[in-house]
Amino acid sequence: MSSKFTTVRIALEGDHFEILVYPDPALNYRAGKNVEPSQVIAVDEVYTDSNKGLRATEEKLKRHFGTTDHGKAAIEILKRGELQLTQEQRKRLTEEKRKQIVNIIARGYVDPKTKLPHPPVRIEQAMLDARVAIDPFKDVNEQTKDVLEKIRLIIPLKSEKVKLNVRTPAQYSGQALGVVKGFGEILKEEWGQDGGLSIVLEVPAATQPSLLERLGSVTKGSAQVTLVK
Repeated sequence: MSSKFTTVRIALEGDHFEILVYPDPALNYRAGKNVEPSQVIAVDEVYTDSNKGLRATEEKLKRHFGTTDHGKAAIEILKRGELQLTQEQRKRLTEEKRKQIVNIIARGYVDPKTKLPHPPVRIEQAMLDARVAIDPFKDVNEQTKDVLEKIRLIIPLKSEKVKLNVRTPAQYSGQALGVVKGFGEILKEEWGQDGGLSIVLEVPAATQPSLLERLGSVTKGSAQVTLVK
């Protein structure tokens, strides 16, 4: 099989089927992006073994897909089958998931002694030391739970949240609201008659420095942030 293609495979009642697809369009299609099957499927043929060029019989296509048309059956396999990632794709997706997990931990957990977040490089090293394996398909949040269990044996971690009262003048309220929504949960939101905004926000303690920096930037230093006890 050419390195330009990968396969989508499916097994039905003991019969194996596969189609040839273009790697990146197939991955985009699986990610729910607006990609037509015709842009994904490389050859309108259904195989039992694409490496050997063995085509599926019309009898088997009819039995499992209700059609003898290879093109129509190929679309069904694309929808329902398992995409085989290329080595490059697997490496890229794994690295993306790794960075997302590190970011979640860095934003949501602190060192209980210093009350400060661990630097991402320290988290990455702990993952290496713990021999954490990242699954390119598994949900990031689900994997983060597993990673936390393993690296807690190496670095101390504590999930800690703080409540903040954020006040901004009218001219910066819209920008400030956009910022705080990306950092935590808004518990209370009040708009003043002058258009000013007051928000009570709960955020991971580790993200507080980044939040203050972003708010200071978008409000030209006019935002007032106080800790709610």
